[in-house]
Amino acid sequence: MSTLRLIWSMKIMLISRRLHYVARVSILLIAVALVAGMVSCIMFPSRLTLTIGSTEGGSVTTPGEGTFTYSVVQCCPTQELKAEAEEGYRFVEWTGHVDNPHAAITYIVIGHDESITAHFGPEYTPMIAAGGSHTVGLKDNGRVFAVGDNYHGQCDVSSWRGITQVAAGGNHTVGVKADGTLVAVGDNKHGQCDVGGWNITHVAAGYWHTAGLKDNGTVVAVGNNDDGQCDVSDWTDIIQIATGDAYTVGLKSNGTLVAVGNNDDGQCDVGNWTDITRVAAGGNHTVGVKADGTLVAVGDNKHGQCDVGSWTGITQVAAGGSHTVGLKSDGTVVAVGLDTSEQCNVSSQSWTDIIQVGAGERHTVGLRDNGRVVAAGHNGEGQCDVGWSNITQIAAGNYHTVGLKSDGTVIAVGAEGYYYSGQCNVGGWTNITQVAAACWHTVGLKSDGTVVAVGQNGDGQCNVSGWTDITQVAAGGDHTVGLKSDGTVVAVGAEVPEEFYHGQYDVGSWTDIKKVACGDLHTVGLKLDGTAVAVGWNWFGQCDISSWTDITQVAGHRHTVGLKSDGTVVAVGYNDYGQCDVGGWTDITQVSAGCSHTVGVKANGAVTAVGMYDSGQCDVGNWVDIVQVAAGCSHTVGLTSDGTIVAVGSNQYGQCYVGWMLIS
Repeated sequence: MSTLRLIWSMKIMLISRRLHYVARVSILLIAVALVAGMVSCIMFPSRLTLTIGSTEGGSVTTPGEGTFTYSVVQCCPTQELKAEAEEGYRFVEWTGHVDNPHAAITYIVIGHDESITAHFGPEYTPMIAAGGSHTVGLKDNGRVFAVGDNYHGQCDVSSWRGITQVAAGGNHTVGVKADGTLVAVGDNKHGQCDVGGWNITHVAAGYWHTAGLKDNGTVVAVGNNDDGQCDVSDWTDIIQIATGDAYTVGLKSNGTLVAVGNNDDGQCDVGNWTDITRVAAGGNHTVGVKADGTLVAVGDNKHGQCDVGSWTGITQVAAGGSHTVGLKSDGTVVAVGLDTSEQCNVSSQSWTDIIQVGAGERHTVGLRDNGRVVAAGHNGEGQCDVGWSNITQIAAGNYHTVGLKSDGTVIAVGAEGYYYSGQCNVGGWTNITQVAAACWHTVGLKSDGTVVAVGQNGDGQCNVSGWTDITQVAAGGDHTVGLKSDGTVVAVGAEVPEEFYHGQYDVGSWTDIKKVACGDLHTVGLKLDGTAVAVGWNWFGQCDISSWTDITQVAGHRHTVGLKSDGTVVAVGYNDYGQCDVGGWTDITQVSAGCSHTVGVKANGAVTAVGMYDSGQCDVGNWVDIVQVAAGCSHTVGLTSDGTIVAVGSNQYGQCYVGWMLIS
């Protein structure tokens, strides 16, 4: 008995010691928790405040203005923000720690007491102007862009603010400010930039002179006056002015005209014109728009620049060095005259929905109603570099757009703010033959079969430097796939199973593959016999394509799309927004799959789209002459046959900035 008692006593002692140890540990853990709680309360108070205000010209409608209090159940609550401008004003930017300070609709992560302000400014009317060899654009925020010849500094306009109108001369540029004063840069050999004391409403720039219209209908002029082009001091009742190389024209309120200056080609013989509503002055010819939409013209007609008698429905005209451009009421453009640099090539899809035209010495520019600028003609000094051109292939990531140029270089835009991971850093790429874009990274295939990649690389999706003998690349949410010349496939991404690993990289056994495509978390291969294989995440059935036949192209996101040889389309997978409703499509030549929408190019160059519509990403019904499309998360990009780009949908991160955008 004594032995048993001793054993039990020892067990009780051991248990007591264990319990004592557990108790000590428990007390320690409770103490740590209490301290952590105190620190948490210090670092993350139970309540946070967000103070929201705005400047004159608008207000914050979501969640409103004032001071808002948030209970911190978990750290860092998030608040959606929406700023709305009043009529005559525009949203400029947010100050404070918001996600995207340049977007009217954005959000803020509240990590401590915050104060933010929505700033608004006057809304300006966007416009374009074409000079001798440079082009100028006025944005709706009153800022100015310029490209082209800058030998005399005529393009040094980036610092201009609050501009209401611009004019481009031979080698100088002039801007009218909101208060009626002027700024000018460029060649001032003849004093054509000496406009500092003026207070006017409208300006015009000739080759070596500048004219200004005052609000009382009188006109002032400075610069070269060898031909009397500045002798306008006695003009009255003028409502519009135009300047040619060495002459000046004024439109009077009664529809008649006056003109002074060089008249060697009869360009000033406008005294008998009546019923004129607009006038333009070129190198040595003058064109007038009549109230009925017809035109009259006088002056040098060596190249047919005055042959406008048959034009009808014209609302605005521009006169270049030796060509004339007319804007029709339906938004299309016509042109006649010297065309050696294709400055009269204004009949393509790009030249639709035009609201203003301009003509330089040998180039033509047009402003579209969506704020984009198009250009044609001589580009020796870059005066036509107002948008993406010479593009041979496009790709769209979630929030960025990539374009491959005919010279093998690459350009990219978008993915500002939180969504930027360096996926647009493609400026140094050369000898590229194909591009692919995914959520956060961009991939380029080089002419020697090697591959380059930039952007988010947390899962190793950009580790492609060792690849060789590649003929096509595709990019997914967190992985990159390469098709080799022997029909096998390689892939990189996460090396071990983790949260986003679903076998999307398991392509090592594939053979006889002729094309590859990546979805968000799955990979699709098109085989030589027209069947398709898929691996990866199959939650929505996006990999259920084993029965497909006669497929010529595949695309995917959280759904998979297949183009059949007869021009019809099949699709499986996520379909909450109807992105798989392609059963009625016919005559399709190419498809692309976005996050929640699907786009197809028809044989006639038209485009069709289904799926989510919230950002206008499916507004492609008026596109024509399209040869390829690319679908991002909430935007769609189209490549036209002339190598230019169109884009629709969300532009919150600049993904649709494929050229000058004069309307924000």
